[in-house]
Amino acid sequence: MGCTIDELLAAARARMTRVPPEALASEQAAGALVVDIRTVEQRHRDGELRGALVIDRNVLEWRLAPSSPNRVVDLDRERKVIVVCNEGYQSSLAAATLRRVGVGATDLIGGYQALLAMRGGTATEV
Repeated sequence: MGCTIDELLAAARARMTRVPPEALASEQAAGALVVDIRTVEQRHRDGELRGALVIDRNVLEWRLAPSSPNRVVDLDRERKVIVVCNEGYQSSLAAATLRRVGVGATDLIGGYQALLAMRGGTATEV
């Protein structure tokens, strides 16, 4: 028998130190690569994430895995990758998968919606 989605999510999060929204800018300034996996509709509705590399979730591993011939960036094992989704659920699972293929990934607690809430809750570029 499998596990519940809550158990899967808890296991994924247990293996990483997640980034709170108020720390994202300083992490980015320190060299972290921020990867926005939100859908084009979500980005259009809520705004762009300044400085983020946009990669569709369905090709994320192929675009970032060090062993992939289709990667879009060469990552050294020391560079932190922060995955951002809409609310911080999908990004946790995506970051856990990236870690399995050799990427030093984590995610943003609360996702893009947490950034919006922190900045007043209006659609904008953050």
